[in-house]
Amino acid sequence: MSQSPISRRAALKGAAAAAGAVFFAPMVNRGRYRLFARVPTDYSERAVRLVTESLVIDMLSPLTINNDLQQRWVQNAENFTEEHYRLFLDSGIDVFHIAVGIGGLDAFASTLQFVAFHNGLMAGRDEYFMRVDSAGDFARAKDSRKIGVLIGLQNSDHFRRLDDIDLFHALGQRVSQLTYNSRNRIGNGSTERVDGGLSDFGVAVVERMNEVGMAVDVSHSGDRTTLDAFEVSKKPVLITHSNVRKLVGGHPRAKADEAIRAVGQSGGVMGISGVRNFVTLQEPTTIEHLLDHYDYVRDMIGVEHLGVGSDIDLQGYDDLPADQYQQLKAGYKDSYAFRDKIDIDEVAHPKRMFDLTEGLIRRGYTDDHIRGILGANFARVLSEIWRVPPRQTQPGR
Repeated sequence: MSQSPISRRAALKGAAAAAGAVFFAPMVNRGRYRLFARVPTDYSERAVRLVTESLVIDMLSPLTINNDLQQRWVQNAENFTEEHYRLFLDSGIDVFHIAVGIGGLDAFASTLQFVAFHNGLMAGRDEYFMRVDSAGDFARAKDSRKIGVLIGLQNSDHFRRLDDIDLFHALGQRVSQLTYNSRNRIGNGSTERVDGGLSDFGVAVVERMNEVGMAVDVSHSGDRTTLDAFEVSKKPVLITHSNVRKLVGGHPRAKADEAIRAVGQSGGVMGISGVRNFVTLQEPTTIEHLLDHYDYVRDMIGVEHLGVGSDIDLQGYDDLPADQYQQLKAGYKDSYAFRDKIDIDEVAHPKRMFDLTEGLIRRGYTDDHIRGILGANFARVLSEIWRVPPRQTQPGR
């Protein structure tokens, strides 16, 4: 793979200036295509075809992690421009699960603001966006060439009582991670000192999420809370964005084999994260180390339980303004073991799905396997989770 000294932000500008990206990409040599006019990386015809023809879902990718850009979009939806839209469209990603971690005493109000902002942005720019609420919306998002937005949260602190689950479901939330890294009223996070399981309230939360058709996510949850969720849930449980603990020296944010096996037994899907310190202890860290996680999960529970949960926005972390970058790193415990860089260069840019697909091709995955990983597996399991029979409200719950 070509290594270019050009920064990702310069690449973005070059991509926006280039005509049409994928669909008008110049052929560099027979069967190879260049998708960025100013970046000398080219992709095989097979990889381009698989990404452009498949439903592509990134099960953890906020619209932006840049606070300054987000504030501009908050102030006025029209600040989300045609140029921004083209970057999303040309990424090949059809649906973005935009979950972030919100907790603490103001979690309910802060989560309302988060959901209201995204609903407002989608309403103000409905020519660019559509919210994914149901199984049929996956195909509609791809066919319409709109940016599909799947509203989720990386914490469930905003569920003060069980009826709040119904409220946020009505507002569009379709996925909720039970805990972030710390303990809440539901259970324990992955970096909490004590590995406790689900509380009584947490059991009731999982049951109510099953009832309303909201997916249970345990990506950041502690080991006991993770396994409890699989035991309690009558629907498949998701790990939207994590990694294999055995491949990264026991990192607490990665998942133990027991949890990975539980994904397969529940019929769930595990999305693989591209965060550098979750992938390997080695340097340099490359896409090959990331692909090792895909192979490990495939070999343990089957390729039908694999997906993508990049855990970055289109640009990645390492190009954030310096103050935001340092603030982000300071917000986590030492056990996160951040290094100088957070991203893996080969998959930390808007065309990362093409690089991932090339890597899966190198590893011998079939076209059907790759289509499943790129999105069909998550679409299948979410369709099952969201499909619920009508229920009668139970007084007092």
